[in-house]
Amino acid sequence: MTNWTRLLCRLGVAAGGLMALTIQAAAAECGRMEHDGQSYSLCTITADEEPRLGLWIDDAEGNKLRNFSNLRAALPAGRDLVFAMNAGMFHSDYEPVGFYKSDGETRGQLVTGGGGGNFGLLPNGVFCTGGAQPFAVIESRAFAEKQPQCRLATQSGPMLVIDGELHPRFLVDSDSLYVRNGVGVSADGQTAWFAISDRPVNFHSFGRLFRDGLGARNALYFDGSISRLHAPSLNRSDFGWPMGPIIGLVDEG
Repeated sequence: MTNWTRLLCRLGVAAGGLMALTIQAAAAECGRMEHDGQSYSLCTITADEEPRLGLWIDDAEGNKLRNFSNLRAALPAGRDLVFAMNAGMFHSDYEPVGFYKSDGETRGQLVTGGGGGNFGLLPNGVFCTGGAQPFAVIESRAFAEKQPQCRLATQSGPMLVIDGELHPRFLVDSDSLYVRNGVGVSADGQTAWFAISDRPVNFHSFGRLFRDGLGARNALYFDGSISRLHAPSLNRSDFGWPMGPIIGLVDEG
């Protein structure tokens, strides 16, 4: 094989990979990504898909969903999930620890003070969709001050990335390792990345995925004790302890 042939082959592979990523993003499919020696499952959605993003705790009768199977059963006939994951911390009754908004209903209170556990590791933040930008991650005290309009909103903590910087409390050599999940948003607010680690990682590694691997300007942690993903394109639907808030993308039917 000549050098010129090798170059053409490499260009073809690169172009094919770029095309696959483009198709994947447009179709809101999920894939896997390697970053700094760690493996992640990643679902990417763009602004035109925001109206099909949903946030749920219970079904139409008020029964707590608690898992992906119940959520799928609660969807309108002919509709299904492109993907879903847990979307923030919750109390023993599965109600959100912080602020939550879906379908015009608000639940929980915005928490701006510090406290125990990861949620209280300030700064924490709110993932907001359908506002001034399709997607945003907003620090909680700024959210309280600005009172932005959101179609969907879920508060969690800590922030993973704040204005392009990692959370100041993250340690590169921390031995606190969990399967972690969260969401990051592009600088222009047109893209949201939902990611879960394929094996236990620390906060520093998970934050770098969003900041360095994806270029997220802001990113929010969802959980590490209960982190699950439903992604049919990956032949994956995690099960385990019941969940509170669940976020997911519904197909076009």
